[in-house]
Amino acid sequence: MIMHPTSLHGAYVIDLEKREDSRGFFARAWCRREFEQHHLVPDLMQANLSYNTIKGTLRGMHYQAAPYGEVKLVRCTRGRLYDVIVDLRPESFTYGRWLGVELTADNRLMLYVPAGFAHGYETLEDNTEALYLVSEYFICFDVMCVV
Repeated sequence: MIMHPTSLHGAYVIDLEKREDSRGFFARAWCRREFEQHHLVPDLMQANLSYNTIKGTLRGMHYQAAPYGEVKLVRCTRGRLYDVIVDLRPESFTYGRWLGVELTADNRLMLYVPAGFAHGYETLEDNTEALYLVSEYFICFDVMCVV
């Protein structure tokens, strides 16, 4: 994996380090050891999938306050989306700043979102799907959410 620091403290865009041949490629999509080496939270508890039928669907901004703040690792597995994060950590030197990244099924980029950030996205194509790996257990049904 190739870790690209962003302009927001602690947030990364992560690219695949592909090993290619005539059949295609192989790449590591997640590695606890590499996360630890970059001082990123390696304890991911849950994988969540969000499917959106209509281009222009807005999801966010989502935020979980302490003690349930969560790290997110977000990837677009189908279609295209514009992902936005905002640093809401008052002690951070990037507090209040935001970053937008286009995640697509074709570019296979991931966005590492530290705890204390708000996160959301807008779909850029019909039938767009996002996969979230998160560091906290979270279940949400309709308007009732349980941690």
